[in-house]
Amino acid sequence: MEMDLIRQTGSQIPFAAVSAAALRGRAPWTLARNLVVLGRGIRQAAGLLKRFAPQAVLVTGGYVTIPVGVAAWRRRIPLLTYLPDIVPGLAVRFLARLASRVATTAPDSTRYLPHGKAVAIGYPVRPELLQTDRRQARAHWGVADGQKALLIYGGSRGARSINQAVAADLPAFLQRAIVIHICGREGDEVWLRQRADGLPADLRARYHLHPYLHEGMVEALVAADVTICRAGASTLGELPAVGLPAILVPYPYVHQEENADYLVGHGAAIKVPDARLRGAEGRPDASALLQALQTILDDPAVHQRMVEAARGLARPHAAQAVVEQLRSLAGDMEEAAPRPDKGGE
Repeated sequence: MEMDLIRQTGSQIPFAAVSAAALRGRAPWTLARNLVVLGRGIRQAAGLLKRFAPQAVLVTGGYVTIPVGVAAWRRRIPLLTYLPDIVPGLAVRFLARLASRVATTAPDSTRYLPHGKAVAIGYPVRPELLQTDRRQARAHWGVADGQKALLIYGGSRGARSINQAVAADLPAFLQRAIVIHICGREGDEVWLRQRADGLPADLRARYHLHPYLHEGMVEALVAADVTICRAGASTLGELPAVGLPAILVPYPYVHQEENADYLVGHGAAIKVPDARLRGAEGRPDASALLQALQTILDDPAVHQRMVEAARGLARPHAAQAVVEQLRSLAGDMEEAAPRPDKGGE
């Protein structure tokens, strides 16, 4: 994924892949094999660090960060671990013990981390999110003055439960707003498009369906009045950056509940459990989503309060804060380096 992103930007950033494997929840035989893979990855990372000779190392994410983090710790290179979610996963908890410092998106995360190491800096976002004109973004998606725009997305792979619930009552969503639906790359586009093709022409024209957006996602976030999405780490940075109220449907098997609770607790979102997207007979059910949408869109005062609450969480200088932390650690390394003997000079 990272290599593809680098290629898309046309960047000349040097790239090297390192072997990694998950440990949690694996059968004993798989665990043994994955330990071997991790060991190989640590050796690969050590060779890369020796060749590249960095003054500091930044890691963020899951198990893929372990080899580089361990190799940096072994070589006594200052290590900055960044926690994008509210609650750290197993990899971040482990690396936090080795790290020189741990940067977090929100102050709420510091209680999960070693005392004295954590610093809350916010979530780095693309500058375009802060610079794109809303009127131009809405024109890009064909949203006229007085119309509402709803953005639905579930990450690069999509969120099937959200897709199915929306499809179950698609006309009701389209009657309320222009819908920009990023359905993911898992094959849902085919049956969602078939569902849309059966709608009256006026509703069909209000539905913008895409499996993924390389270009235009910034405009979609800026143009929207409300979003329905998962509660991955990016929501903690991107939604506040554009002041976008959210209906969050956390994915139940990772630390998205806490991310959602953080935004809900600050008044920037409404949470709908994933289980609510299925009715008593297990069929897709959009009623909870539509009720939350009504709450936000039908009362301008509620909508404006949520916009302001979201904007209040924005940390527009988070990327620069990461850079400053790295520079600080690199400076510490230079000060700790042995000074050459100059023979009394």
